[in-house]
Amino acid sequence: MKNKIINYLLLLIVTILVLFFSLKDNYKEIITILKTLNKGWLLVAFLLIASYWFFKAIALNKIIKKFKKDYNFKKTFKFILEINFFNAITPFSSGGQPFEIYILRKEKIKMADCTTIVIQQFVVYQIALVTLGVLAILCNQLFHIFPSNGLLKNLVTIGFIINTLVTFALFLLAFTKKTNKFIINKIINLLSKIKIIKNREEQQEKFNTYINELYDGTKLLLKNKKEFLIMILVNFTGLVCFYLVPLAILYGTGDYTSFNGIESIIASAYVMLMGSFVPIPGGTGGLEFGFIKFYENFIKGSILTAIMITWRFITYYIPMIIGAIAVNLKKGEKNI
Repeated sequence: MKNKIINYLLLLIVTILVLFFSLKDNYKEIITILKTLNKGWLLVAFLLIASYWFFKAIALNKIIKKFKKDYNFKKTFKFILEINFFNAITPFSSGGQPFEIYILRKEKIKMADCTTIVIQQFVVYQIALVTLGVLAILCNQLFHIFPSNGLLKNLVTIGFIINTLVTFALFLLAFTKKTNKFIINKIINLLSKIKIIKNREEQQEKFNTYINELYDGTKLLLKNKKEFLIMILVNFTGLVCFYLVPLAILYGTGDYTSFNGIESIIASAYVMLMGSFVPIPGGTGGLEFGFIKFYENFIKGSILTAIMITWRFITYYIPMIIGAIAVNLKKGEKNI
């Protein structure tokens, strides 16, 4: 609870600061643009975000059904909304995975299988994210969409390296049974020597059994290579929907020419790579900075700020609110 309060306060303070610096110069003009945004295009922007959730739910449902065949899509979609909430209120979106394991355990799924589900979901998502990032970098190298900027280039590079390393580490965790056993056994031996744990052999046997189950479960991910590629493609499609949201908002201002769909996808891919290592819930502050810096190559002034605020509201605050409602509905169902 203490951590949650700190996260909420940090998010609130940074959000207020971002809004203050965004609105301080031309707030009347920005407010006017926000008020006159075309409602039809705003609906399209929201439907794009809903499509992002939909595709993520398809991939997650396919993974869960390997371990619990009667887990339906409706339940998975609601699950995705709840995960969005916990990711939104924690630094580095770290709160979603523990919540996933908690909920899956309540579905009577074994702990090792719960971990396998979370790892598989994260692996296919990360591969899709990194792939889009690679394509964005290649397109920029070929067509010189963004002018050379040392700071932005370094930030994107750091984000790309972090995401690639995370993906590699997950593969290492999931598919190198001997290495994991070696590391775990060394840790248990050390903890046993300093009297932190008792029954060293019992603990080693317990963790070795867990690693065996985890390894057997994650092998399923690559057993059907066609399904593995489909899940990556599904997540890739969802991310494309997410990255097209700025284009729909641009059209909502009545501007149909400043940037196109490909430029929207490339700029958004850069923004998300850069914002992935910001240690504040939702990457708040970093994502807004990245959005302004990349999209100012196409638009400037009050329209850019208005689009950024709307984009952030649709892609972050609305999902967080909907996720909070979904979590509270779950609590309400338990109390009935």
